[in-house]
Amino acid sequence: MRLLKKLPQVLKTIINQNKDKFKLFNLYFQDESRFGLKTHIGKCLTARGVKPIVKYKHAFKNTYLYGSFSPINGDSFVYEIEGTTSEIFYSYILEFSKYKQNEFKIIIIDNAGFHSLSKYKIPENIVFIRIPPYSPELNHSEKIWAYIKRFYKNRMFENLENVKKWLADFIVNELTIEKILSITSDKFFLDAYTGGFDS
Repeated sequence: MRLLKKLPQVLKTIINQNKDKFKLFNLYFQDESRFGLKTHIGKCLTARGVKPIVKYKHAFKNTYLYGSFSPINGDSFVYEIEGTTSEIFYSYILEFSKYKQNEFKIIIIDNAGFHSLSKYKIPENIVFIRIPPYSPELNHSEKIWAYIKRFYKNRMFENLENVKKWLADFIVNELTIEKILSITSDKFFLDAYTGGFDS
């Protein structure tokens, strides 16, 4: 895949172009995921021969988590908002740029339509590297959503505020630095990133 072949040199070029202005750099995987009132059904453990019964709600109110997760130091920035538009994504990027303003953020993202920010001014401490179409395996934030949904499945929520509270509690209490590192760590990306600092 072309991205994999070029990534070490791309990262080295980005770092060299910005190292006079920034001393701190970090690599992040960014993505969004939908969470809502419709019960997310999944497998669960029961006694042999016992069919599990799960309360189910068929509703279509949703919210979204926007998240960036670092395989370098386990850092993260998560933003909950209802919707997926370029304006919303841009507001997320602006807030993310204010988080550790002295850190230059290299963000791996996919090519979702609302990720197109050609009409917006990108903050100077952020740059995007876009993965090829139909290659979610290159964006390890997908694994974060899968991890959260392991615990989100088979739950029925009374209203959207309950969903939001559950997500906030889970992110604060369960999505630790150690957990993020264990989920997003990838030798190829780590080697490519650290190699970018070689003279």
